[in-house]
Amino acid sequence: MGNVGYYIFVLVAIMVAFVVVKKVASCLVKSAILIALIVILAAVYYLYFM
Repeated sequence: MGNVGYYIFVLVAIMVAFVVVKKVASCLVKSAILIALIVILAAVYYLYFM
C-alpha cells in the first residue's frame, strides 16, 4: 500500500512541476527540468523503497 502513496506523490509532483515550468520557462528548459525531476524521483524510489 505504501507504493500506491509514492506513485500518487510522483504523479502530483510531475503535474505541479510541469504547470510551474510551463508558465515560467521555454520548451528546452521545461524538458530539461522535467527529465531532472524524473531522474531525482527514480533515485529516491530506488534508494529508499528498494
